[in-house]
Amino acid sequence: MPGYIRFDWAMKRLLRNKANFGVLEGFLTTLLNEKITIRRLLESESNQEDEYDKYNRVDMLAENSSGELFLIEVQNNNEYAYFQRMLFGASKLVTEYINRGEGYHNVRKVYSINIVYFSLGSGRDTVYHGKTEFHGIHTGDILELSPFQKQKFNADAVSELYPEYYILKVNDFDKVATTPLDEWIYYLNTGEVPTGATAPGLDDVRERLKLDRMTKDELSAYYRHLDNVVILRDNIITEREEGRAEGLAEGRAEGRAEGIMDIARGMKADGLPVGVIAKYTGLSSSEIEKL
Repeated sequence: MPGYIRFDWAMKRLLRNKANFGVLEGFLTTLLNEKITIRRLLESESNQEDEYDKYNRVDMLAENSSGELFLIEVQNNNEYAYFQRMLFGASKLVTEYINRGEGYHNVRKVYSINIVYFSLGSGRDTVYHGKTEFHGIHTGDILELSPFQKQKFNADAVSELYPEYYILKVNDFDKVATTPLDEWIYYLNTGEVPTGATAPGLDDVRERLKLDRMTKDELSAYYRHLDNVVILRDNIITEREEGRAEGLAEGRAEGRAEGIMDIARGMKADGLPVGVIAKYTGLSSSEIEKL
């Protein structure tokens, strides 16, 4: 049993405490490769009332010292339209955090950070980064900011003005942790901190997210949460396997039926009587007449 609290549970119960911001700051600093200081947490879609969402998903919205927004979401089970969900979440923040009548230069920078415990899309890596760039159709060059825009927006590239997306497919991580980001993904995947890990924030995990710091009631609630996560994941796998089995069975049945129809067509083309065709194929006279 891992000795540290899962990240999704910590987001729900512990990381909203300012004293524990070091965990989030360390994670974001490692992922973005720049020092991130959280100023405050904002309202998000957390505390889902739906029983499924209660264990399947948790999100947290943070603002750093520069006013940038970080939407961190953990999703346990499959959602086929998750890419569109990411787009919706980031777009919603863009519109919610600007007042009507304000100039567009006040649009906030949004980072959408998604920790997924299911197979999202098709790819070989465990960490993906998406950003908006404009490429010339004829020349292939990237559209850049003018010197005035760079000074006005305090940005070096157009992509810095748009939402950026990070996807961490932590279940696909199956190697030795050799970088600070690897160390974080190892923890997100296993609930353990690698021996000798030096990534920012993992010292805070060791100190503040130990299971033995929890009360008896907190520990009971935590284990119930883990049980429900496992049950939900097993239900998804079972439904997927049952659907695959039903599809194969239906496919075989359809294949057999089509094969019989092909045989009947051949017999009819050879001039065999309808009665004979019906006897050997099991088809009705009306079905044979329609061939």
